[in-house]
Amino acid sequence: MGSFVRRVKTASGATAVQIVHKRGRVVHGIDHIGSAHDADQLALLEQVARERLHAGQHVLEFDPPAAARAGAGTAVVEATSARLLWDALDGIYEALGFTAVGDEAFRSLVLARIVEPVSKLDTGRVLDELGVSSPSLSTFMRCLKRVVAGDYRATIAEACFRQAGRAGALGLVLYDVTTLYFETPREDRLRKVGMSKERRVDPQVTVGLLTDSAGFPLAVHLFEGNKAETKTLVPVLAGFRDTHPEARDIIVVADAGMLSAANLLALEEAGFRFIVGSKISKAPYDLADHLERHGNAFDDGQTIETTRTMGTGKDARSRRVVYQWRFARYRHDIQAINAMIERAEAVAAGRRPLKKDRFVKLTKEGADPVVDWDLVERARYAAGLKGYVTNISANVLDGGRIVAAYHDLYQVERSFRMAKSDLAARPVFHRLRDSIEAHLTVVFAALAISREAQARTGVSINKIVKTLRPLRAATITLAGQQIAVPPHVPDNAQRLLDDLQGGH
Repeated sequence: MGSFVRRVKTASGATAVQIVHKRGRVVHGIDHIGSAHDADQLALLEQVARERLHAGQHVLEFDPPAAARAGAGTAVVEATSARLLWDALDGIYEALGFTAVGDEAFRSLVLARIVEPVSKLDTGRVLDELGVSSPSLSTFMRCLKRVVAGDYRATIAEACFRQAGRAGALGLVLYDVTTLYFETPREDRLRKVGMSKERRVDPQVTVGLLTDSAGFPLAVHLFEGNKAETKTLVPVLAGFRDTHPEARDIIVVADAGMLSAANLLALEEAGFRFIVGSKISKAPYDLADHLERHGNAFDDGQTIETTRTMGTGKDARSRRVVYQWRFARYRHDIQAINAMIERAEAVAAGRRPLKKDRFVKLTKEGADPVVDWDLVERARYAAGLKGYVTNISANVLDGGRIVAAYHDLYQVERSFRMAKSDLAARPVFHRLRDSIEAHLTVVFAALAISREAQARTGVSINKIVKTLRPLRAATITLAGQQIAVPPHVPDNAQRLLDDLQGGH
C-alpha cells in the first residue's frame, strides 16, 4: 500500500495535481488537489499535495538553496497547523462555560493536554503544532499558582454541574477512587505508601472522582496516599451537596471498597440514598435459605432479595441486599476458581512457593499447606452472583433497577482510565500539594472536555485526536503574497467535526 503525487494533463491544457492511493497494483483512491495553468501555480499545488501526503509525519527541516526554490516557482510553505483540532476542542471548552476562569494560559494547558499530555516545557511544541501562540514556561508556572489561589476547580466544577443538569443525568452520581504513585523513596504529609491500585509500594496520593451516570466528571478530590477508600466518600458527597443544595435527592453508587457499616450509616444519617457493591464472600450467608432449598441453581438474570444486619449495638441496621446471577459471570468465575485451585494444588504438592493463594490453608504451625476444599465449595456456590446493598425500598426501585443503576459504575472507571492513560493524570513533575492540586484541576477540565467530545460523537477522544490532528492547514508565500490553504477534510473527519460542533 502506498500513495504518491502525480501530474495529469487535462483536455484544456492545464496540469492537474493529484494524490494517488494504491494497494498493491490497484488504485483505490485519488484526491484531486487542483489544476495549474502556469509554473507558479503548479509548484504551489504540488507543495500542498506533499503536505497532505505527509500529514502528521515529522519532516526534517532544511533550507534549500535559493536556486532550487526559484526553480520550484518561488512557492514557499511558511507554516502548517492542526488548527481544526484546536478549534473543535476550544468550541467545547467554551460551550461548557470554562471561559469563566478567564485565563488563556489555563485554556492552553487544558486543550494541549487532550492532544498530547506532555510536560509544561514541551506544551509549547504541541501548541505550535496546533497553530496557537504558546505562553512561556514561566507564564505556565504562574498560571498553576493562579489555579490554586483562584480556586479554578470550583469554577470548573460549577460549570460541569450545570452541564450535567442540562443533560438530565443528576438523579444518580457515581463515586470511585484511584491512586497515583511517585517514583521517590521518601514520604511526606501527602504522598504516603498505602493500598495501591497499581500494586506498587511507592509513595502515592489518593484521588476521588465523582461523576454523573454517564461518567461526566462533577468533582475531583485529593487525599493522602494512605487514606482508606471508605474515609473519602462521605466528605466528597457532603461537600458536593453543600455546594449544590438542589442535588439533595441524588442516589450515590459506589463499589464494594466503600462498603462498611460505619460508612453506610454515615451516608444514611447525612440523608443520602445509596447503592453499594457487596463483597461476594457474604453471599453464602445472605442466601443460606435459597441455597438450602434450591442449591446453586439460578436462571440467567435472576434477582434474589434478602436482608443483612450491619453494625453493632445502637448502630445496627437491617440492610436490603439484592443479588443477581448471570451465566456469563458464572462462566468467568468458574474459570477463575479452577485456575486458583490449580495454584493451590501446586502449593500443596510443593511445586510452587506459598504466596497469597486463596484456596490454601495451614492446619497448624509448621504443617504443610493443604487445599481448603470447604472454601472452594463456598466459592463455587457463589459463582455467577453479584450483590448490592441499598437503603432504597423495593417500592422505589425494584431489584432489576438496582442492578442496572450499579452497572453505570463502569462509566466512572472509564473516566479514570481516560484520565490516567489518555490524559496522563499521574503528576510526574509535581511534588508540593498546591502543584499537584493545580495539575489535577487541569486534568479535571481536560477530562470533562474529553467526555463531552465522546458523548457528542460516540468516538473515543484518542480516535478524535488521531483523526483530526493530521489535517493541517498551510500558509504559503507565492510571488510575495501569503496564501492560506485549508486542509483536505475526509468524510469521516467532517462527520466528527459536525458532531463536535453540533452538541447533543
